[in-house]
Amino acid sequence: MMDFFYTPGTCSQAAHILLREAGLAFCAHKVDIFSGKVDDGSNYRAINPNGYVPAIALDDGTLLTENVALLDWIDAQRTDASSPAPMERYRHLQMLAFLSTEVHKPFVRLFFTESEDEMTYLRQVLEQRFAWVGSVMRGPHMLGEHFSASDAFAYVMLRWAAMVKLEVPERLQALAGLIEARDSVRTVLAAEEQELLGMAA
Repeated sequence: MMDFFYTPGTCSQAAHILLREAGLAFCAHKVDIFSGKVDDGSNYRAINPNGYVPAIALDDGTLLTENVALLDWIDAQRTDASSPAPMERYRHLQMLAFLSTEVHKPFVRLFFTESEDEMTYLRQVLEQRFAWVGSVMRGPHMLGEHFSASDAFAYVMLRWAAMVKLEVPERLQALAGLIEARDSVRTVLAAEEQELLGMAA
């Protein structure tokens, strides 16, 4: 059984959703990214020297990190996932990379900056980037008719957008509602929200 390291409410939520979606067996380990401790008290940096989530440790000792790599790998394990044509696979990687670098990273800055000017700038940047994401959607889901890793990642970013009251295109609002209705997503949200309540107590 693989080990999955995550922090509730962070970008690791996308991998958490996709693991459930794929029906893969895994042991989940909650990480406090500020203290660097795993929920069993061990040092997370002894597992992932970079210190951030998500990460997956496979049975053979392989450690997978970085959202794009994890999400692509998990997506490939899904028994219901069809083999994409070469260009479709490149579009899949394009969207994962865009979400990781051009949407996720500005959000991290937005969450931690104390500069009102920077907040205004970052909100404008994010609105422009969400507009582009909405413009290249190819169906009810990010890449067409079927749920994919891009949907899981986009959903987490859309939750963050709602949290900071950021305007996103109607197509993306509809996508968020569509994804939130999935059993895998409901299961992860319930578990992570309960953990966040426990952390705040």
